[in-house]
Amino acid sequence: MVASSAVWPVQEAKAKFTELLNTCLAEGPQVVTRRGAAEAVLVSLDEWRKLSQNAKPTLKQLLTADGPRFELDLPERGKLSRRTPQVW
Repeated sequence: MVASSAVWPVQEAKAKFTELLNTCLAEGPQVVTRRGAAEAVLVSLDEWRKLSQNAKPTLKQLLTADGPRFELDLPERGKLSRRTPQVW
């Protein structure tokens, strides 16, 4: 949850953009609201780069990661019903 000092109504954010930017750099992400609903977040460039790197792993990271790369639902062996063979 974001502290109340980190929430900026859009009109105040527009009027005090330099202060909004300085607060973002000093204190962290700042939420901008429109009509009381959170609409956007201002984050520092360093924070954005960290988030972007974590959101898109490289091929090397994917291939060397521990654990499964995807979920695959396989039925238990021997649990499927089989058709009886037809003799002609």
